[in-house]
Amino acid sequence: MQLLPLREDIPRRYYMIASVSLLTLLLVVWSIVTYGGMVDPIFLPPPDSILKAAAAEIQDGTLWADVKASVYRITVGWLIATLFAVPIGILMGNFKLFEGLFEPPIDLVRYMPAVAFVPLTILWAGVGDTQKFVILFIGTFFQEVLMIADNVKSVPKDLIHVSYTFGLNKWETTLRVVAPYSAPGMIDTLRITLGWAWTYLVVAELVAANVGLGYTIMRSQRYLQTDKIILGILVIGLLGLVMDFSFKFLYHRLFPWATTGDH
Repeated sequence: MQLLPLREDIPRRYYMIASVSLLTLLLVVWSIVTYGGMVDPIFLPPPDSILKAAAAEIQDGTLWADVKASVYRITVGWLIATLFAVPIGILMGNFKLFEGLFEPPIDLVRYMPAVAFVPLTILWAGVGDTQKFVILFIGTFFQEVLMIADNVKSVPKDLIHVSYTFGLNKWETTLRVVAPYSAPGMIDTLRITLGWAWTYLVVAELVAANVGLGYTIMRSQRYLQTDKIILGILVIGLLGLVMDFSFKFLYHRLFPWATTGDH
């Protein structure tokens, strides 16, 4: 049986086996090198140490408090970025005037590391959650708006010209033709940029935080609590995975015609 057809479907059981095989292999290697004493636990603790750290944090409520704070910050920061990125991206993708207006400053800022803005955001927004929202905004908005613009540019010009022949003006064409055609790509863009927002979490919680997964990771580093560092990283990964699959589920429900053959 051919398991490597070019951009074709394969039996679902083989797909599922492939999905878990590498993770299983990594877990086996991790167990061998840690339980076998090949690595000092201060550098890489064994899997059961991570489970014990998780149980302790669940029991004292620390883990839930960290998850709640981080999910709140990620959600609000990403939503603010998205509320600005979507309309600006649609304008840039449709109208060259707006592309010329917005693209140079956006291209300039998007290459600047978000961590470099930490001192400025403290001056501008203090040390509360607002400062963390600003960091998350800086980390996601500038990439997201350009990707939204590219989604809009994927609409064939012939489709726009046909819309004009049916009497639609440019705004009606944007709303009734361009937006629905580019919607699947936009949902994918939102999914990807939400994942990016999680990567900026530690930066966002670097300053003056007393709760959150990123804060716990940084605090654990000071005390060489490697098990808690890895636990925080794994929890961030799992939360991101849940959000990613939620977007994929939404994509399949909203655009079944665009998901034929997908898993």
